[in-house]
Amino acid sequence: MKKNTALLVVDVQNFMIEHAYQGNAFLTRIEKLIGQARELQIPVVYIRHTEDEGEFKIDTPTWQIHPAIAPLKNDPVFNKSACDSFLGTPLQEELQSKGIEQLIVVGFQSEYCIDTTSRRAVSLGYDVTLASDCHSTFDSSVLKAKQIIAHHNQTLGGFGTPSNQIRVVSSEQIFREA
Repeated sequence: MKKNTALLVVDVQNFMIEHAYQGNAFLTRIEKLIGQARELQIPVVYIRHTEDEGEFKIDTPTWQIHPAIAPLKNDPVFNKSACDSFLGTPLQEELQSKGIEQLIVVGFQSEYCIDTTSRRAVSLGYDVTLASDCHSTFDSSVLKAKQIIAHHNQTLGGFGTPSNQIRVVSSEQIFREA
């Protein structure tokens, strides 16, 4: 693991955990990764989905980041309104100011924000490690959540440019080489 790594926690909000595929197990794995990152002094950056109305309206209980993985006082938290965590947020500036070159990506929703953010990160010059068991979603009218997750682990693994790519590994493997 590169020293210039950050853990990006995307949309792990109360509403998502309440409705997600294997929500509690997923949350436990993310909580463990955050603890490991903090032990290794890897910055943890939070992204929170925000909308004008509904479950993601600012300051509603369902909009809050889940308390089990709540940010610490100095952790950056950025609100976004699109699938791309970089779009309309100061995320890129934050990462550049810290000299970050690699992102570990976890969170919601596999086929939207995780996919888009991971691909965009590679396009911006970051290497991405996607925790295969730390992104989740919901059943759709076409596929079960388990299938969506497996599909994205398969299609995102190896996606990249000549200089940067997405690596997909389990949460247990992420810090083994640290």
